Amino acid sequence: MTDETTTTKGMCNIFGGFFPWWVLLIQGIIAVILGIFFLTSPAMTVIVLITFLGAYWFISGIFTLFSAAGEQKDRGMKILLGILGIILGLAILAYPFYSAFIVPFIFIIMVGVWALVIGAIHIYQGITGGGWGVGIIGLLSVLFGLILLVHPYLATLALPFVLGVLGIVLGFAAIIGAFMIRSKQNAA
Repeated sequence: MTDETTTTKGMCNIFGGFFPWWVLLIQGIIAVILGIFFLTSPAMTVIVLITFLGAYWFISGIFTLFSAAGEQKDRGMKILLGILGIILGLAILAYPFYSAFIVPFIFIIMVGVWALVIGAIHIYQGITGGGWGVGIIGLLSVLFGLILLVHPYLATLALPFVLGVLGIVLGFAAIIGAFMIRSKQNAA
């Protein structure tokens, strides 16, 4: 068996074993459509997605409170998470335009901090024998985190465009992958 058939067969086992090929195809199509919306109408797309997020948090909070009433286990945490979900959901639904900037802004700050922490860990690993490649990745991660934290407003404004490009690229990759899985499943 050649490396190509081994790799393709492995891909079929990884993706094809969890769900049918057409699910990946639908996910790819949705990603491409969302990517196009992010690039052509970024503000409205962010507002719509944040509104859906607010509705999800609100409904999730209600269900979490109901689950706290039915189960003793972790009741205090469920009540806290349920109340927070309801409050955040209502805040987003009440102020969708503010939320369309605040939620991505907080996301950018979290990613920036995460990049600094992961970068510092990789730099330490590179210095202590992990290799210069790990150290360089750590340095790049730290630089990325610093850029996000020094310019969070610009990063927040650029986020829809980054998501748009990623949506289109990854969406087409998912579509191609779906047809590859389908052809391998039909051949098997």
